[in-house]
Amino acid sequence: MTVNRRLLGWTSAATAAALLWSAGPALANGTPGNTTTPPHKDKPTGDADGRNLMASVTHSSIQVTYPGGHTEKGSLDDLTSVDPNWEPPVCWYEPVFTPEALKKAVESGESGAVNAHEWWSNGIFVDHYDKGEPEDNFDLSSAKNSTADGYKNYNVGKKGMFWRSVVRKGHESDTKAWDCGRIMFWQDAGTIPDDKHAPTPETLAAYAYDKIQVPETKVELRPEGKSTVNLPTWIWLDKGTFKEVKVRAELPNTGLWAETTAKPVSLHLEPGTDDADTYPASGECEINDDGSIGTPYKKGDADRTPPCGITYLRATNGEPYPLKASVTWQITWEGTGGANGDLPNGTFETTQDVNVQEIQSVNR
Repeated sequence: MTVNRRLLGWTSAATAAALLWSAGPALANGTPGNTTTPPHKDKPTGDADGRNLMASVTHSSIQVTYPGGHTEKGSLDDLTSVDPNWEPPVCWYEPVFTPEALKKAVESGESGAVNAHEWWSNGIFVDHYDKGEPEDNFDLSSAKNSTADGYKNYNVGKKGMFWRSVVRKGHESDTKAWDCGRIMFWQDAGTIPDDKHAPTPETLAAYAYDKIQVPETKVELRPEGKSTVNLPTWIWLDKGTFKEVKVRAELPNTGLWAETTAKPVSLHLEPGTDDADTYPASGECEINDDGSIGTPYKKGDADRTPPCGITYLRATNGEPYPLKASVTWQITWEGTGGANGDLPNGTFETTQDVNVQEIQSVNR
């Protein structure tokens, strides 16, 4: 392994990330090598900046749109998967350079990241992509490194693009990021790499999962302000507050796309004390067809059992009960070529204080 030729010391992912983030931008705009596009009328808008593709290992070209529009009030946190063992892929490969764009970047004196772990000087780019010298891949998941054949004149005149690894933002030091260790490689136009870390519609569906924003889960309570011991507190959410949220992710120059849909299916209540009964007993209030949850309280309902609510059995003494309300979102996706599937349900939880007074009779 020709470690002395590279600018990056291969001691740890943290060292790699630090060096990569200290680098300046490089040029990477060019004519797309693949022209297949998904059947969608909206033009995607993403946060990818082609000029930074060589400088940042987390700078994905995936473009995200919201077919149904953004929610009026988005959460401040991401959905939490109900499966603690599931997460979107940590790394994958993407097309980043046409031959002409790579040649232009190198000839302008640029250096940059050749995969998620290595930072090459301008000279090594010339040796490998222009003069055809072989180079080692860098893959700690393999028993030994493989060797990548070199290229002549950056493959100018051929139809296709050079692909490079991308790491999900915030996971630069994750050991799984080392799985995508191939140095930037060529892929013919209209084809996807034969590699287990090549992007798929499901990869994009999981990427879109990370971009889902859902409404805040603040429920309506009656009575407001203070509940009463042994009398039910009605809980509901108005219709239309919770509706499907769609996020579409597309990877340019590949024809790959996926649309991930989050559909609210239930509201779970945790009273904040064991001295309480929930309605239903499971604490799971189903979401109605119109997007509402429960039924709004009406005058005269004080002694009725609410379809969604809580009866507190003990008063608060200066310390309110922390009522937790979490909405479960069912996650499905569809994508290129009719691909489709399910992803783990997501939840979003908020907490609001409830005071309970020690009054046995009240006029409502």
